[in-house]
Amino acid sequence: MIRFFDWSLKLNGFRMKESQAEFNAILCLSPEEHEQFIEQKKIEILEYHLQNNSYYRHFVGKSEIENWNDVPVMTKKDFQKPLTERLSRGFTEKTVFKNKTSGSSGDPFIFAKDKYAHAITWASIIYRFGWYGIDFNKSYQARFYGIPLDFIGYTKERIKDFLGQRYRFTIFDLSDAVLEKVLQKFKKKKFDYINGYTSSIVLFAKFLQKKNIILTDFCPTLKVCMVTSEMLFKEDKVLMEKQFGIPVVNEYGASELDLIAFQNLDGEWQVNAETLFVEILDENNQSVPNGTEGKVVITSLYNKAHPFIRYDIGDIGILDERSTLDHPILKKLIGRTNDIAVLPSGKKSPGLTFYYVTKSIIEDDGNVKEFIIRQTKIDAFEIDYVSEKELMATQIDKIKQAIDLYLEPNLNFTFYRKESLQRTARGKLKQFQSLI
Repeated sequence: MIRFFDWSLKLNGFRMKESQAEFNAILCLSPEEHEQFIEQKKIEILEYHLQNNSYYRHFVGKSEIENWNDVPVMTKKDFQKPLTERLSRGFTEKTVFKNKTSGSSGDPFIFAKDKYAHAITWASIIYRFGWYGIDFNKSYQARFYGIPLDFIGYTKERIKDFLGQRYRFTIFDLSDAVLEKVLQKFKKKKFDYINGYTSSIVLFAKFLQKKNIILTDFCPTLKVCMVTSEMLFKEDKVLMEKQFGIPVVNEYGASELDLIAFQNLDGEWQVNAETLFVEILDENNQSVPNGTEGKVVITSLYNKAHPFIRYDIGDIGILDERSTLDHPILKKLIGRTNDIAVLPSGKKSPGLTFYYVTKSIIEDDGNVKEFIIRQTKIDAFEIDYVSEKELMATQIDKIKQAIDLYLEPNLNFTFYRKESLQRTARGKLKQFQSLI
């Protein structure tokens, strides 16, 4: 059998044999050795960029740092300048892996990884998907992702899909008529797993629920479903597992880094401690105890082409109290730091709090397919929702009562029924947005 996936990585200059050997060696370290490895790699990557990256040296303001806690935190806005100005000595745009972030945070930027760093990223991904029996050379993926609509971008992604053993479903139109065609593909093709944006896959599960269909009855080769890029709610996971007939695995990653956390076979959201160092910091950029929420700040331990050192990815999360340096566990991902609602009382609340409160109520009868919330004023919010019929006054009253109870009273909500919801250019659904 031709191993198209391995062949495509090798063709692009990624040293997979070497990177996988190094990754496997990391996995064999004892807990004590792994802690030493993390500390050593942190210092190595910091010193490398201070010596070889003029942009980073200027950002830090000096060429030596003695204490890790004195290393300044980087944000996405720090990368809003030409990539050529940010590359380390010896790297050019032609010799690196180059890509662009999705922009879901509001601050998109072009980034780079050196070829070896990207190869070890793939070693990390291959390893974690392997927990569930997925082999990228053999396993056939049902892919729910966006796709560029220009000819060159579209063609490039289709070629990558072919080499990666993937069939991509367009997610910009997920009406019942389109989802019926998706179902027909599952009847005809022997998919091994589903992978893609959470909201799109949830819509497919709701479509199956309405038709009283278990997907594995039509596609018995399915093993697992991996969801990414958007929040996975407990109720949605239960629904998907019931309608698909397979386990649903929660993935948390970033294109500029790697898989950050991946649900392991024990049901834990295991943090990547092989290619990344993940910290949770407070507003003053100080580490918080495990079990306390804070900013998710990440150091890429291998990327020499471009510095991602103490990089504030823009999310709020909590590390489990049981976490250790060699086996960190993500207890909870609360949402993005730029999705905070400021209320009239002065209280600050993650925007997804509204989503949690309203979700269970407006989906009681299965009428509402999906919805998003927008804060337009300090006391005013708009909810766009897609449903077969208008929300009833009793449902709206329940939502208002719940918000009074869990947040604060006297907030004004306006509801708009839509045919579909606006997604990003890549097909992601931004579930909460503050316009103030």
